[in-house]
Amino acid sequence: MAVIAMTQEMASLGKDVALGVAEKLGLQLVRHEVGDMVAGRMQVKKSLIRRIREGKASRIEKWAADEKTISIFTAEEVFDLAVRGNVLIRGWGATLLLRSVPHVPCVRVCAPMELRVKRLMERLETDDEELARREIEVDDAARAQRMGEHFNVTWGDATLYDLTLNTERVSIESCVDQVVRLASRPEFAETPESKRKLGDLALEAKARAALRADSRTSGIDISLEVAGGVVTLRGIVVDDRERTLVVEVVKAVPGAGAVRDELRTMAGGLFRFPSQTK
Repeated sequence: MAVIAMTQEMASLGKDVALGVAEKLGLQLVRHEVGDMVAGRMQVKKSLIRRIREGKASRIEKWAADEKTISIFTAEEVFDLAVRGNVLIRGWGATLLLRSVPHVPCVRVCAPMELRVKRLMERLETDDEELARREIEVDDAARAQRMGEHFNVTWGDATLYDLTLNTERVSIESCVDQVVRLASRPEFAETPESKRKLGDLALEAKARAALRADSRTSGIDISLEVAGGVVTLRGIVVDDRERTLVVEVVKAVPGAGAVRDELRTMAGGLFRFPSQTK
């Protein structure tokens, strides 16, 4: 089942490319639906999630929805969509979340700043060039900050993508054709191995989200790794009670197999190591 991840700069016409690809391949096109789902999980307004991601939220607004939680719930939704397949996910860090999955092509759509400013002015029906440029610069800065903080990568790094399209020189029709052609290449065919890889990443995201959503474990910061459905927990917790809660929450996640408990406790000022939990 085809899965394509796409990112774009503001006013680069990435939306048009995504629409064309989705129509040709018969894919579900997902954009704002991810943010809507995250807002529902966090019980905040959809507009707040968008303002935070666009770098336009006030300090007070950010207190209502911290970016770490947004990131965790976003990853869960992106991986869930990818597991279901037949989808093109535009934005929301999908290209970085899914880039390690062999059968998912990751595409970036871009254009020079001056052309983007011109296009945005036309879209907004304004002759205020300064306003359009400022909107783009704020959006660019927010994207760069998110990518740096959440993925430790540099925004604009061409090696992060399988295909980069410049809509100044390449028409929308040609962009669509290139993405469709790339997605049909043998190297992006789904295999049992790539499907297992995606399944493990999705399970990891679900486990992280479950820990964050549970008030008993939301403040516990540990690392999670999943291989073959086996979840390995590593990190430091306060005591055996916290360890038990973490294991309990993770074991309840649908699809979780064995849980390897490698957590350490700080009880008595000494680290204590547990045995494996089945």
